[in-house]
Order: sequence, then C-alpha cells, then structure tokens
Amino acid sequence: MPIKIPDTLPARATLEAEGVVLMRETDAARQDIRPLRIGLLNLMPDKPKTETQFARLLGATPLQVELSLVQLASHTSRNTPAEHLAAFYRTWDEVANERFDGFIITGAPVETLPFEAVGYWDELRRILDWTQDHVHSCLTICWGAQAALRHFHGVGKHVLTEKRSGVYAHNLVAPFSPYLRGLADEIDVPVSRWTEVRPEDLPADGGLKVLLESEEAGLCLIEDPARRSLHMFNHLEYDAGTLAEEYVRDRAKDPTTPQPANYFPNGDPERTPRNRWRSHAHLLFANWINQIYQTTPFDLADVGR
Repeated sequence: MPIKIPDTLPARATLEAEGVVLMRETDAARQDIRPLRIGLLNLMPDKPKTETQFARLLGATPLQVELSLVQLASHTSRNTPAEHLAAFYRTWDEVANERFDGFIITGAPVETLPFEAVGYWDELRRILDWTQDHVHSCLTICWGAQAALRHFHGVGKHVLTEKRSGVYAHNLVAPFSPYLRGLADEIDVPVSRWTEVRPEDLPADGGLKVLLESEEAGLCLIEDPARRSLHMFNHLEYDAGTLAEEYVRDRAKDPTTPQPANYFPNGDPERTPRNRWRSHAHLLFANWINQIYQTTPFDLADVGR
C-alpha cells in the first residue's frame, strides 16, 4: 500500500522517481480504509531532506500510511523556508488533541548542549509526556532518543573527544525481538554524533531492552516497552551521501576533521560511497509499522489508552 503525503510536498517528486508508491489526497479520501497515522516531529535543520528520508522508509511498508509533519511552536527554523513550513507543517499545539498510531521524533543539532540549555526543552518534554496517552508507538532518533531517555529515566549523556562518524558494524543483542525480525546477525549502521549514552547509564529497574549495539560505536537501539517506544541513537534513514555532506561541512570548519570511518571506498573521499544499510533500514521500519498495525486500536479515539 502507498504512503499518503501532501500532493505538493517537494519530497513527492523524489520519491516518485525512486518508485515509491504514493497516494494523492483525493484518492485516499475515496478509499474506505483507516490508514496508520504517523506523525513526524522534524527537529532537523534541512527539513525537506529529512522528510524525504523518512517518507521513503514509511512508504515501502505494505500498509497505507498517512504522514503528518509537525514542528515546534517554541522554535523557528532558520534553515527551512517559512513558506514550506506554513504549507506542510503544523505546530504540536495544533495536533495536541489528535491521536497517532506512530510518532517519530528526529535528532537535532544541539547534542553538545546540556538538555536544560536547549531553548525548546520544556516543549519537548511536554510532547514526550503527550506521546504516552496520544500515541500508540513512538520512535526517537539520535538526540531525540537521548532526550527521551533523559526525560523518562534520568539518563545522562557523555560528550565524545571527537565526533563519531562513519558506518559501523552492529550486533543483534535480542535477535528474537519482533523489531529485528529478518535482520542479519551483524548489520552496518551509519553513526553521526558528538555524544553517547553508555550501557552503565541505563537504570537497572527501568525495563529498558538493548536491541542493537556495536563494539566500536556503542549503543544503537533500545526498546522501552512500558512507554511503547524505540530509541535509535544512529541514522539508518541516511542517504548514501549524507555522511559525505556532513564531512565536507565539518571539514570547512575544521580542516583536521577525520573522514567518516568505514565509509568512503578504500578510504578515498573522492570516490562515491555506497549505501550498505538500505535493506536494514527498510526492514526495521517495516517491522515497526507491522508491530503498530498488529497492536494499535482500530478506533483512533482509543489510541494511548
């Protein structure tokens, strides 16, 4: 089944060119079916690129998905045109009375700041609380995952001596988890962060389950069953060239920036990197959507209860 996104969203042309099955709003209105409602709280600076990355993965699942784009009310993006935000986004205040089968909270370029120093920290905490009775399943990414663990479990983060960037091998710690169904015992995952959460930081009585981790890069994916949440510290949604774009940007600021590990062919930044994680990303998202479909109430009014 296709993903339903606004007819004029810029991501539509890219996804159509890739063969992702899309549904126009007018066609969706004629079908007697309840699509899964997925909200995307997009905290990334380049919002159109992030929209495309997540819509690509959500649109590859066999179920009909309706994607709603959400932004913060307490923060104004400086990197995305205001007309784009006005046309395609609603603030959390505008959707706070709605319910969602799934809700994604992305990372944000604020991870070296103390949580309390982030200008929208209070609003994000209210959103995290709201997911507990308005969302059936929540997926948090990178800093969003760190923020959720801090808010719900008091878990801190550690600033790394240098940015951890590259594609690292990760092991399945819980191979029989329904979220990891079909994944190989070892998978490559893009990593891009300045901070980390360590296994010893996790509370023993928090009910948290580590699903994926790396000997080199540390924790990757944690399940929080009591809060119906998955916390992903890394970036399976990344395009093949995303780490290269970040490397060029970081190197412009600091010429001594090391290249992403295990990424460029033969360690040559002039060569085009290959996407070695695409299938893992599609399978993980398909498993997440399937778990939502199998367990979410049919009546949206019952979501979160």
